[in-house]
Amino acid sequence: MGPTSVGVDLRPDRGRLWWEIALVLGLSLGQSAVYAIVSLADSLTRSKPLSQQTATLNPSLNDREVFDLIYQLLGLVFDVVPVLLVCFLLWNRGRPHLARLGIDARRPFGDAWRGLALALVIGIPGIGVYLAAKALDLGVTVDAAGLSSHWWTVPVLLLSAFRAGLLEEVIVLGYLFERLRELGWGRWRIIVAAALLRGSYHLYQGFGAFVGNVLMGLLFGYLFSRSKRVLPFVIAHFVIDAAIFVGYPWAVATFPELFGVVK
Repeated sequence: MGPTSVGVDLRPDRGRLWWEIALVLGLSLGQSAVYAIVSLADSLTRSKPLSQQTATLNPSLNDREVFDLIYQLLGLVFDVVPVLLVCFLLWNRGRPHLARLGIDARRPFGDAWRGLALALVIGIPGIGVYLAAKALDLGVTVDAAGLSSHWWTVPVLLLSAFRAGLLEEVIVLGYLFERLRELGWGRWRIIVAAALLRGSYHLYQGFGAFVGNVLMGLLFGYLFSRSKRVLPFVIAHFVIDAAIFVGYPWAVATFPELFGVVK
């Protein structure tokens, strides 16, 4: 019997795991949740009702085109660093290296069609939730593409959608589910906690966005707990956000009365 097989506790250190989770979330979506809560408090204490306030998702960052592009690209790159961090933390020595996150090329077509199907299932009701929240004064008007029109605007918006899909699904589904499972949490406890986190960092858009994203999180969490593959959810999230970032401005311009926009 080798020396390493006697008296060695291979279970993860609970305190260390909690600190790791806190640091990962503090660098990423947990930080976003705190800012979203403060932003909602700011909106609620203003004289205007929520439905008459605006949240801009992809604002311009500089009044000069070249520097706006540079800042946009830098923001996209650095926002993906927490994703690389959790991939590093969950890296497997065996192949495939990121099997614990369900990230591999074993099922490209299956992942793609499941992602597209999920986008349809989530995206269409999501429009209804958004419109209902505005009608009930429970949500702000969302300006999904605050960027000025440049040759690079659409590519940057698509990259932003891809960034959001990677950041949210890899961390909320892949990383958080794995770590909370190691801490002994049950399946539904993890699903509900992850869904509440997902809703919390959307609170800057109002209560409707919170409810909608919690429901989305419950569905995503349940399906992920069965499939253990994060790629379909990254694809679904990308498709939904791409439609919002690129298609939503066209829809608002074409049907302004439907979205409560006054020309």
